[in-house]
Amino acid sequence: MVQPTSKVLEMGGLKKIYINKSQVEAQIKTILETHPVKDDHLNAWLVKAVTVIDLTTLSGDDTRSNVFRLCVKAANPLPSETQEKLGLKESIRTAAVCVYPNRVKDAYEAMKLMKLTKEINIAAVATGFPSGLYPLETRLQEITYAVSSGATEIDVVLDRSLALTGKWDELYYEVQQMRKACNKAHLKVILGVGELGSYENIYKASMVSMMAGADFIKTSTGKEAVNATLPIGLIMCRAIRRHYQATGVRVGLKPAGGIKTARDAVNWLVLVYTELGPEWLTPKLFRIGASSLLGELINSFVLKKD
Repeated sequence: MVQPTSKVLEMGGLKKIYINKSQVEAQIKTILETHPVKDDHLNAWLVKAVTVIDLTTLSGDDTRSNVFRLCVKAANPLPSETQEKLGLKESIRTAAVCVYPNRVKDAYEAMKLMKLTKEINIAAVATGFPSGLYPLETRLQEITYAVSSGATEIDVVLDRSLALTGKWDELYYEVQQMRKACNKAHLKVILGVGELGSYENIYKASMVSMMAGADFIKTSTGKEAVNATLPIGLIMCRAIRRHYQATGVRVGLKPAGGIKTARDAVNWLVLVYTELGPEWLTPKLFRIGASSLLGELINSFVLKKD
Protein backbone atom coordinates (compact mmCIF):
# COMPACT_ATOMS: atom_id res chain seq x y z
CA MET A 1 0.00 0.00 0.00
CA VAL A 2 1.37 3.41 -0.97
CA GLN A 3 1.77 5.77 1.96
CA PRO A 4 0.66 9.40 1.44
CA THR A 5 3.61 11.75 0.95
CA SER A 6 1.96 14.72 -0.76
CA LYS A 7 3.03 17.13 1.98
CA VAL A 8 6.65 16.06 1.60
CA LEU A 9 6.56 16.35 -2.18
CA GLU A 10 4.77 19.68 -1.97
CA MET A 11 7.62 20.98 0.19
CA GLY A 12 9.98 20.17 -2.66
CA GLY A 13 8.01 22.45 -4.96
CA LEU A 14 7.85 19.73 -7.59
CA LYS A 15 4.69 20.99 -9.28
CA LYS A 16 6.22 24.31 -10.33
CA ILE A 17 9.29 23.09 -12.20
CA TYR A 18 10.11 24.31 -15.71
CA ILE A 19 13.53 23.86 -17.30
CA ASN A 20 14.66 25.68 -20.44
CA LYS A 21 16.71 23.22 -22.48
CA SER A 22 18.58 25.89 -24.45
CA GLN A 23 19.60 27.69 -21.26
CA VAL A 24 20.89 24.48 -19.71
CA GLU A 25 23.04 23.74 -22.75
CA ALA A 26 24.32 27.33 -22.82
CA GLN A 27 25.26 27.09 -19.14
CA ILE A 28 27.30 23.96 -19.79
CA LYS A 29 29.19 25.72 -22.56
CA THR A 30 29.90 28.66 -20.25
CA ILE A 31 31.12 26.42 -17.42
CA LEU A 32 33.59 24.58 -19.66
CA GLU A 33 34.83 27.77 -21.31
CA THR A 34 35.36 29.66 -18.05
CA HIS A 35 37.03 26.76 -16.21
CA PRO A 36 39.53 25.28 -18.67
CA VAL A 37 41.88 22.58 -17.38
CA LYS A 38 45.44 23.66 -18.07
CA ASP A 39 48.02 21.11 -19.25
CA ASP A 40 50.15 21.47 -16.12
CA HIS A 41 47.11 20.53 -13.98
CA LEU A 42 45.81 17.74 -16.21
CA ASN A 43 47.55 14.86 -14.43
CA ALA A 44 46.03 15.87 -11.08
CA TRP A 45 42.55 15.87 -12.59
CA LEU A 46 43.17 12.47 -14.20
CA VAL A 47 44.36 10.98 -10.91
CA LYS A 48 41.24 12.32 -9.23
CA ALA A 49 39.13 10.69 -11.95
CA VAL A 50 40.78 7.30 -11.31
CA THR A 51 40.00 7.51 -7.58
CA VAL A 52 36.26 8.10 -8.14
CA ILE A 53 35.65 5.29 -10.64
CA ASP A 54 33.20 2.50 -9.87
CA LEU A 55 35.00 -0.12 -11.97
CA THR A 56 32.17 -2.06 -13.54
CA THR A 57 31.45 -5.39 -15.18
CA LEU A 58 27.81 -6.09 -16.04
CA SER A 59 28.04 -8.74 -18.75
CA GLY A 60 26.00 -11.87 -19.16
CA ASP A 61 29.19 -13.92 -19.24
CA ASP A 62 30.69 -12.60 -16.00
CA THR A 63 32.47 -15.32 -14.04
CA ARG A 64 34.32 -15.60 -10.74
CA SER A 65 37.66 -15.19 -12.50
CA ASN A 66 36.43 -12.05 -14.35
CA VAL A 67 35.37 -10.49 -11.08
CA PHE A 68 38.65 -11.37 -9.37
CA ARG A 69 40.57 -9.68 -12.20
CA LEU A 70 38.31 -6.62 -11.88
CA CYS A 71 39.05 -6.42 -8.15
CA VAL A 72 42.81 -6.70 -8.71
CA LYS A 73 42.57 -3.88 -11.26
CA ALA A 74 40.58 -1.76 -8.79
CA ALA A 75 43.29 -2.32 -6.17
CA ASN A 76 46.10 -1.47 -8.59
CA PRO A 77 44.59 0.70 -11.34
CA LEU A 78 47.83 2.44 -12.38
CA PRO A 79 50.89 0.67 -13.79
CA SER A 80 53.78 0.94 -11.31
CA GLU A 81 55.85 2.89 -13.87
CA THR A 82 53.05 5.44 -14.33
CA GLN A 83 52.59 5.84 -10.60
CA GLU A 84 56.33 6.35 -10.15
CA LYS A 85 56.58 8.96 -12.89
CA LEU A 86 53.60 10.81 -11.42
CA GLY A 87 55.40 10.95 -8.09
CA LEU A 88 52.56 9.27 -6.23
CA LYS A 89 53.81 7.92 -2.92
CA GLU A 90 50.53 6.48 -1.69
CA SER A 91 48.66 3.65 -3.40
CA ILE A 92 45.86 4.69 -5.72
CA ARG A 93 42.61 2.69 -5.69
CA THR A 94 39.35 3.05 -7.55
CA ALA A 95 36.37 3.88 -5.34
CA ALA A 96 34.48 0.65 -5.93
CA VAL A 97 33.78 -2.32 -8.10
CA CYS A 98 30.25 -2.77 -9.42
CA VAL A 99 28.80 -6.19 -10.28
CA TYR A 100 25.56 -8.16 -10.45
CA PRO A 101 24.20 -9.48 -7.12
CA ASN A 102 25.22 -13.07 -7.78
CA ARG A 103 28.84 -11.95 -8.28
CA VAL A 104 29.03 -9.93 -5.06
CA LYS A 105 30.33 -12.90 -3.07
CA ASP A 106 33.20 -13.30 -5.55
CA ALA A 107 34.08 -9.61 -5.23
CA TYR A 108 33.96 -9.79 -1.44
CA GLU A 109 36.26 -12.83 -1.36
CA ALA A 110 38.72 -11.10 -3.69
CA MET A 111 38.79 -7.96 -1.55
CA LYS A 112 39.16 -10.05 1.61
CA LEU A 113 42.18 -11.86 0.17
CA MET A 114 43.78 -8.48 -0.62
CA LYS A 115 42.70 -7.08 2.78
CA LEU A 116 40.90 -4.21 1.06
CA THR A 117 37.32 -4.71 2.23
CA LYS A 118 37.47 -1.36 4.07
CA GLU A 119 39.21 0.52 1.26
CA ILE A 120 37.27 -0.44 -1.88
CA ASN A 121 33.48 -0.54 -1.90
CA ILE A 122 31.54 -3.40 -3.44
CA ALA A 123 28.51 -2.13 -5.32
CA ALA A 124 25.75 -4.31 -6.71
CA VAL A 125 23.12 -3.34 -9.25
CA ALA A 126 19.79 -4.56 -7.97
CA THR A 127 16.00 -4.19 -8.11
CA GLY A 128 15.45 -5.68 -11.56
CA PHE A 129 18.35 -4.00 -13.32
CA PRO A 130 18.14 -2.49 -15.91
CA SER A 131 14.36 -2.08 -16.35
CA GLY A 132 13.15 -1.98 -12.74
CA LEU A 133 9.87 -3.46 -13.94
CA TYR A 134 9.56 -6.19 -11.34
CA PRO A 135 7.35 -6.52 -8.25
CA LEU A 136 8.62 -4.41 -5.36
CA GLU A 137 8.78 -7.48 -3.13
CA THR A 138 11.29 -9.27 -5.36
CA ARG A 139 13.31 -6.09 -5.88
CA LEU A 140 13.66 -5.69 -2.11
CA GLN A 141 14.66 -9.35 -1.79
CA GLU A 142 17.40 -8.75 -4.35
CA ILE A 143 18.77 -5.88 -2.24
CA THR A 144 18.74 -8.04 0.89
CA TYR A 145 20.56 -10.84 -0.94
CA ALA A 146 23.27 -8.51 -2.27
CA VAL A 147 23.86 -6.92 1.14
CA SER A 148 24.05 -10.33 2.84
CA SER A 149 26.64 -11.39 0.23
CA GLY A 150 28.93 -8.49 1.11
CA ALA A 151 27.74 -5.48 -0.89
CA THR A 152 28.45 -2.13 0.77
CA GLU A 153 26.55 -0.15 -1.87
CA ILE A 154 23.39 -0.92 -3.80
CA ASP A 155 22.67 0.73 -7.15
CA VAL A 156 18.88 0.45 -7.42
CA VAL A 157 16.79 1.16 -10.50
CA LEU A 158 13.77 3.42 -10.45
CA ASP A 159 10.56 2.18 -12.03
CA ARG A 160 10.51 4.89 -14.74
CA SER A 161 6.84 4.23 -15.48
CA LEU A 162 5.95 5.82 -12.14
CA ALA A 163 7.72 9.04 -13.12
CA LEU A 164 6.23 9.04 -16.61
CA THR A 165 2.70 8.73 -15.20
CA GLY A 166 3.25 11.26 -12.40
CA LYS A 167 2.97 8.75 -9.55
CA TRP A 168 5.56 10.55 -7.42
CA ASP A 169 4.08 9.45 -4.09
CA GLU A 170 4.39 5.81 -5.13
CA LEU A 171 7.93 6.37 -6.38
CA TYR A 172 8.83 8.02 -3.06
CA TYR A 173 7.43 5.07 -1.15
CA GLU A 174 9.36 2.53 -3.23
CA VAL A 175 12.67 4.33 -2.71
CA GLN A 176 11.94 4.54 1.03
CA GLN A 177 11.50 0.75 1.13
CA MET A 178 14.73 0.28 -0.80
CA ARG A 179 16.49 2.53 1.70
CA LYS A 180 15.28 0.31 4.54
CA ALA A 181 16.32 -2.87 2.73
CA CYS A 182 19.85 -1.51 2.24
CA ASN A 183 20.32 -1.28 6.00
CA LYS A 184 23.87 0.09 6.44
CA ALA A 185 24.77 -0.17 2.75
CA HIS A 186 24.75 3.06 0.73
CA LEU A 187 21.74 3.56 -1.54
CA LYS A 188 22.56 4.80 -5.05
CA VAL A 189 19.41 5.47 -7.07
CA ILE A 190 19.64 5.04 -10.85
CA LEU A 191 17.18 7.44 -12.47
CA GLY A 192 17.36 6.04 -16.02
CA VAL A 193 17.46 9.60 -17.38
CA GLY A 194 17.25 8.54 -21.03
CA GLU A 195 13.80 7.08 -20.37
CA LEU A 196 12.31 9.80 -18.15
CA GLY A 197 10.95 11.86 -21.03
CA SER A 198 11.91 15.39 -19.98
CA TYR A 199 14.37 17.50 -17.99
CA GLU A 200 11.55 18.30 -15.57
CA ASN A 201 11.07 14.60 -14.82
CA ILE A 202 14.82 14.18 -14.27
CA TYR A 203 14.77 17.00 -11.72
CA LYS A 204 11.66 15.66 -9.99
CA ALA A 205 13.01 12.08 -9.88
CA SER A 206 16.25 13.44 -8.39
CA MET A 207 14.40 15.34 -5.67
CA VAL A 208 12.04 12.48 -4.81
CA SER A 209 14.93 10.01 -4.58
CA MET A 210 16.89 12.29 -2.26
CA MET A 211 13.89 13.06 -0.05
CA ALA A 212 13.30 9.31 0.25
CA GLY A 213 16.84 8.69 1.51
CA ALA A 214 19.19 8.23 -1.44
CA ASP A 215 22.89 8.58 -0.63
CA PHE A 216 23.66 9.04 -4.35
CA ILE A 217 21.65 9.77 -7.45
CA LYS A 218 22.95 8.12 -10.61
CA THR A 219 22.17 9.02 -14.20
CA SER A 220 21.77 5.73 -15.99
CA THR A 221 22.06 1.98 -16.17
CA GLY A 222 24.23 2.40 -19.26
CA LYS A 223 21.67 0.40 -21.22
CA GLU A 224 19.48 3.32 -22.32
CA ALA A 225 19.78 5.15 -25.66
CA VAL A 226 20.72 8.36 -23.77
CA ASN A 227 22.91 8.07 -20.69
CA ALA A 228 25.18 10.54 -18.88
CA THR A 229 25.28 13.93 -20.58
CA LEU A 230 26.56 17.16 -19.07
CA PRO A 231 23.22 19.05 -19.41
CA ILE A 232 21.53 16.25 -17.47
CA GLY A 233 24.38 16.39 -14.98
CA LEU A 234 23.78 20.11 -14.47
CA ILE A 235 20.10 19.49 -13.70
CA MET A 236 21.00 16.79 -11.18
CA CYS A 237 23.67 19.02 -9.59
CA ARG A 238 21.12 21.80 -9.16
CA ALA A 239 18.73 19.35 -7.51
CA ILE A 240 21.49 18.14 -5.18
CA ARG A 241 22.37 21.74 -4.28
CA ARG A 242 18.75 22.64 -3.57
CA HIS A 243 18.32 19.54 -1.42
CA TYR A 244 21.47 20.40 0.53
CA GLN A 245 20.32 23.99 1.07
CA ALA A 246 16.94 22.76 2.32
CA THR A 247 18.12 19.89 4.53
CA GLY A 248 21.86 20.23 5.16
CA VAL A 249 22.29 16.71 3.78
CA ARG A 250 24.94 16.13 1.09
CA VAL A 251 23.91 13.62 -1.57
CA GLY A 252 26.39 12.22 -4.07
CA LEU A 253 26.26 12.15 -7.87
CA LYS A 254 27.19 9.23 -10.13
CA PRO A 255 27.18 9.67 -13.91
CA ALA A 256 27.33 6.36 -15.78
CA GLY A 257 27.08 5.32 -19.40
CA GLY A 258 28.74 7.06 -22.32
CA ILE A 259 31.75 8.43 -20.40
CA LYS A 260 34.45 7.04 -22.67
CA THR A 261 37.32 9.52 -22.83
CA ALA A 262 39.61 11.31 -20.40
CA ARG A 263 38.14 14.62 -21.53
CA ASP A 264 34.63 13.35 -20.72
CA ALA A 265 35.73 12.46 -17.21
CA VAL A 266 37.52 15.77 -16.61
CA ASN A 267 34.49 17.70 -17.87
CA TRP A 268 32.31 15.94 -15.29
CA LEU A 269 34.81 16.79 -12.55
CA VAL A 270 34.80 20.43 -13.64
CA LEU A 271 30.99 20.50 -13.65
CA VAL A 272 30.75 19.11 -10.11
CA TYR A 273 33.53 21.41 -8.87
CA THR A 274 31.82 24.53 -10.20
CA GLU A 275 28.25 23.59 -9.26
CA LEU A 276 28.70 21.84 -5.93
CA GLY A 277 32.20 22.77 -4.77
CA PRO A 278 35.47 20.95 -4.08
CA GLU A 279 34.00 19.07 -1.12
CA TRP A 280 31.98 17.00 -3.60
CA LEU A 281 35.09 15.81 -5.46
CA THR A 282 35.69 12.81 -3.21
CA PRO A 283 34.59 9.17 -3.57
CA LYS A 284 32.08 9.81 -0.77
CA LEU A 285 30.11 12.23 -2.97
CA PHE A 286 31.11 11.66 -6.58
CA ARG A 287 31.57 8.54 -8.68
CA ILE A 288 31.93 7.69 -12.34
CA GLY A 289 30.47 4.38 -13.46
CA ALA A 290 32.70 2.94 -16.16
CA SER A 291 34.32 -0.18 -17.54
CA SER A 292 36.66 1.03 -20.30
CA LEU A 293 37.41 4.55 -19.02
CA LEU A 294 40.37 3.53 -16.84
CA GLY A 295 42.51 2.60 -19.84
CA GLU A 296 41.76 5.94 -21.50
CA LEU A 297 42.79 7.83 -18.37
CA ILE A 298 46.07 5.91 -18.12
CA ASN A 299 46.89 6.66 -21.75
CA SER A 300 46.16 10.37 -21.22
CA PHE A 301 48.70 11.07 -18.47
CA VAL A 302 51.45 13.46 -19.50
CA LEU A 303 54.62 11.73 -18.32
CA LYS A 304 58.21 12.89 -18.41
CA LYS A 305 60.39 10.93 -20.78
CA ASP A 306 63.46 9.17 -19.35
